[in-house]
Amino acid sequence: MDHEKSRLSFGAAATDYDTHRPTYPAEALRWLLGERPLRVVDLGAGTGLLTRVLVALGHEVLPVEPDPGMRAQLDAATPGVTALDGSAEHIPLPDASVDAVVAGQAYHWFDRDRAHPELARVIRPGGVFGPVWNMRDESVPWVAELTSITSSGDGSRRESFLVGDFGPLFEPPVSAKFPHDMPMTADSLVALMSTRSYYLTSPPERQEEVRAGIRELAAGLPETFAMPYQTVVYRGVRR
Repeated sequence: MDHEKSRLSFGAAATDYDTHRPTYPAEALRWLLGERPLRVVDLGAGTGLLTRVLVALGHEVLPVEPDPGMRAQLDAATPGVTALDGSAEHIPLPDASVDAVVAGQAYHWFDRDRAHPELARVIRPGGVFGPVWNMRDESVPWVAELTSITSSGDGSRRESFLVGDFGPLFEPPVSAKFPHDMPMTADSLVALMSTRSYYLTSPPERQEEVRAGIRELAAGLPETFAMPYQTVVYRGVRR
């Protein structure tokens, strides 16, 4: 899979992404950032799903996103906030200018050798970096089957979410998990999975195969059902 093509594939589906991707539980962000309002970069901000939770919690949020389609959707859906053009490897902010950087569904796209020093550059000493993921709970059998239907089959998906450290300028990260769920129908499940990078970069015949498999799976579920998630959060303190 072309990594750069994949990480910039979402703009074509920005509206569906914003509508059907899950939001983030506020308690996960409180665990990461505390209760005091901070100046926070939402790095790889996408359409602003995480940005809007951070704003609601009282933080000053600076979204940074490389995909112009995603930035446009973020600006349209998030009054009072304007996304900056940038990436994890090139954050358009001065040294030691923010209290925290968070990354929702984005850290696995970073070039970590280049991103870690850049993160350390913009975060003040004592500040934090926190990647966050909404992970489908595959201990639920139908969710595990969904992953089999929609995955690329190369076994790399879970490995890409592994976190070791954030480089020598950060303390070793700690982590926590927060369960939550999202109501779904067969149509919204198809729409949700159609926002995944693997789907967006697949040929039309594979996309049709995925849609058909999802509808067959959903036929065995209630008309409305819950998609279970575990929100996984890491926190590394800038030395």
